[in-house]
Amino acid sequence: MAEQTKLLEIKDLKKHFTVKKSGFGSKQTVKAVDGVSLDIYKGETLGLVGESGCGKTTFGRTVIRLHEPTSGSITFDGHTIYDSEKKIAENMLPYRRKMQIIFQDPSASLDPRMTVGEIVGEALDIHKLYQGKEARTARIEELLESVGLNSEHSNRFPHEFSGGQQQRIGIARALAVEPEFIVCDEPISALDVSIQSQVVNMLEDLQEQLGLTYLFIAHDISVVRHISNRIGVMYLGNLVELADSYELYSNPLHPYTKTLMSAVPIPDPDVTRARKRLLLEGDIPSPINPPSGCKFHTRCPFATERCKEETPVFKEYGSGHFAACHLLEK
Repeated sequence: MAEQTKLLEIKDLKKHFTVKKSGFGSKQTVKAVDGVSLDIYKGETLGLVGESGCGKTTFGRTVIRLHEPTSGSITFDGHTIYDSEKKIAENMLPYRRKMQIIFQDPSASLDPRMTVGEIVGEALDIHKLYQGKEARTARIEELLESVGLNSEHSNRFPHEFSGGQQQRIGIARALAVEPEFIVCDEPISALDVSIQSQVVNMLEDLQEQLGLTYLFIAHDISVVRHISNRIGVMYLGNLVELADSYELYSNPLHPYTKTLMSAVPIPDPDVTRARKRLLLEGDIPSPINPPSGCKFHTRCPFATERCKEETPVFKEYGSGHFAACHLLEK
């Protein structure tokens, strides 16, 4: 991207949940997002990958304040919408038009008692975007057509649609208020493979037409590479690597990123046989009691004593390529 303008500035963002420990009623803290800092630029797609439970979805929802942050700061287009130190927490209603989300499970995110027209038109009513029934109906039909549906679908209920069509309805709902930024929370993971490519291509077309900015959260790093300008890798609530998508794919620095890359299937038997597969031992540690030092050291085959004791600094190793690993330091 030649001219990069920051749309979102996120600094040391944390989201901790308090849960009750079974038995005696004592409380514990789940550190779902534990100090993430990054910038998202206008018009780009920032991919976010990592294992289940690493905090990707919580991060996305906290950025748009569906979850209220525990600490840190969020600045949207030059306006600070949250800052724990300055005790700033803006009224989010004006920003709901600018920031939207597409949920992972389309069937669970659509109210089964509402028609498609009511679901898509609800945001138009809340923000008073259109006056008059005819203008409102025309706008709903326009939104449905933009995602590959037609006007007849507005009178049907969500259960009458396939999973792919339900996700298109969710995308139309997100577009209704003409947002600038959309969190795509694993929008294709619940869909058939044949439908996934259609939805991804549609998201790319809509981005080009409407000038949208995406935070694209997914498990499949090959899909993220296809759609993203940059990719961030999360592990146990922290960002461990961030780089241009081509750079990350061709030159991963962090051991965790290398492990994720080695799991991506390649449609070439010779390359697959020659490639060394990196395997992680054990499960991801609990965010209630994360390891000391580098959180990845309990599963890292290259961990040293320093990794167990000292938290690595997330810093730049080349143009726009950031990572947090002691092994990279000279």
